[in-house]
Amino acid sequence: MNSVYLRWAAFLFALFHIYCNVFASISELWLSAIHFGGFCAICAFMANESENVARYSLSYWINITLAVTAIFTSTYLILFENALYARETEYILSDYFFSLVAIGLAIEFTRRTTGWFMPILILISLSYILFLGRYIDGVFSFPGLSLETVLYRSFFTSEGMFGLTANISSTFVFMFIIFGSFLLRSGAGDFIVRLAQCLAGRFTGGAGLVAVVGSGLMGSVSGSAVANTVSTGVITIPMMKKSGFPSRFSAGVVAAASTGGALMPPVMGAGAFVLASYTQISYLTIIAASTLPAVLYFLTVSYFVRIEAKRLGLTPANSGDTEQVSTVLKEGWHFIIPISILVSFLVVGRTPTTSAAFAIISVIGASWLSSTPMLPKDIFNAVVDGVKTMVSTALLLIAVGIIINVVTTTGVGNAFSLMIVEWAQGSLLITLILVALASLVLGMGLPVTASYIVLATLSAPLIFDLITQSQLLAVLQEGDLPSNVAATIGLFGGDPLIALQEMPLEMKQIIRQEMLEPELLTGMLLSAHLIIFWLSQDSNVTPPVCLASFAAAGIAGTRPIATGLTSWKVAKGLYLVPVLFAYSPLISGSWPERIEVFFWSCMGLYAMAGLLQWHLETKLNPITAGGLLLSAILLMWTPFPLYYHVIGAVILISIIVAQGRQEKNITAAA
Repeated sequence: MNSVYLRWAAFLFALFHIYCNVFASISELWLSAIHFGGFCAICAFMANESENVARYSLSYWINITLAVTAIFTSTYLILFENALYARETEYILSDYFFSLVAIGLAIEFTRRTTGWFMPILILISLSYILFLGRYIDGVFSFPGLSLETVLYRSFFTSEGMFGLTANISSTFVFMFIIFGSFLLRSGAGDFIVRLAQCLAGRFTGGAGLVAVVGSGLMGSVSGSAVANTVSTGVITIPMMKKSGFPSRFSAGVVAAASTGGALMPPVMGAGAFVLASYTQISYLTIIAASTLPAVLYFLTVSYFVRIEAKRLGLTPANSGDTEQVSTVLKEGWHFIIPISILVSFLVVGRTPTTSAAFAIISVIGASWLSSTPMLPKDIFNAVVDGVKTMVSTALLLIAVGIIINVVTTTGVGNAFSLMIVEWAQGSLLITLILVALASLVLGMGLPVTASYIVLATLSAPLIFDLITQSQLLAVLQEGDLPSNVAATIGLFGGDPLIALQEMPLEMKQIIRQEMLEPELLTGMLLSAHLIIFWLSQDSNVTPPVCLASFAAAGIAGTRPIATGLTSWKVAKGLYLVPVLFAYSPLISGSWPERIEVFFWSCMGLYAMAGLLQWHLETKLNPITAGGLLLSAILLMWTPFPLYYHVIGAVILISIIVAQGRQEKNITAAA
């Protein structure tokens, strides 16, 4: 944003959002409509600042026309809200015009900001609900709806463009992107990297560990894997290369660690708030449950760094080469204040948007405790930077509402679940593999948040059903059932296992609500959604389309696809940890159970990292590799009794000790 007028418009537009989020002065529909119209206009005017658009050319005037049209479209929805309620699907000409224009604008501006994948998906979805579904056989057959009904549901109802996802965009996501922009503008990025250097720089592979810690801390604030990769990678990738790591590995580590930023509480890049809105589970419950898994993920990336450093023979940095933690904290302790205020406000029960507003104010106040206080110019630039960052996210989240409307209206989600059930044959593991593949395909064209929303709509109920089935079966097999539950089981022959396999999902839900504790059900529901949320992150680091890896490759000067393959290997925690969500009490259990799973998994993941690198303290051979594989299975398979885990730990420690002695002998001989 170079134009003074556009920057001021963005600033005032942000202030309007902050005012509405804090004081809740207008309806959700109005705020979503203004949110859409304003960001369409900003996107169009930003295009006019491009070098490819000459002043007063045809493209220049087209952009202005699109901006004005977007504003009029939002205005029409606000002014004629009651009339639209009254008419419903009995459209008049102006209703047709503005509904079609709104969908057209969503498609065009999504194309401009995220490419062709999303527009094509929207067009296919609309074609399916209008006429294409009637030509499809099987579970995906749909007779079609009238144009008036589709336009009405897409443009006006809470299931369409201005429904849940638009509301999430205009509230939680907007406020936390502004908050992240203020933190970065105040200098928090440099503080995070320096603190990471102090904490990790003295260990084996210290420069790589700095990249992991720094990217994790920064990613929680920024919420964007690509932005995180660029902002920290320009510092950490050269640092890793200088310390002896290969360029491709350096880029892969930064991309993998940056991807995990959205998994790290307390902010989780606004992902926690999207998840909270979608599941109706409290934000505090989500971040509390997400803490141990996030630590596991970053430990896994750190394991790869340490093992690679061992393989290359890199030594820890001298203590004199790094700053003291006390020095860094003395200069940057004030950056901790905004995060503390944010979490404190959430703990005492304030809404996430209000908490974010106070956290933004605290960033400004805390900056005056440093040598570089935020002046009015810095505040203005932070707000404008946040709006600029928000453009693509806002337009995408509104556009994805069209697809969600199609999914919910046509029942495609149920059909998708039935298809997975048929392919998986009741296997939770195969279901997870199929959902992972679907998330990868969606992730090629959709950002993480949109990919999560689409996949959660399609597959979360199925995963939740499979996760709860074993627990429900155990309860039912204990006997002494309520009369209504026993009667329901009797309808299917009296065998609980057969009954759960054959009864309709709605009937199973009723029994589940009656027989399982509400806290356990909440934990299992969160497990299902966190599985999808984690798997949705894989598109950042998995070829052929892996934007975080491509960004890191650009900084490191390496080949993009090769870098993507490296980051995909380093980010294996994205696949391994969600398996623990499904098969262990890491999310749904009591805290002693969670800590126990975490403890054994820390060792099991180290064994898996060694296998994937074919190296631990020294290079593996088939015998040690087999021992590591056995150790990983014994440590991470929760249904095993405690002594199995102990045996797995003993095997792992024995291999480490034996290889350590072998390494010393090799060093002594050299």
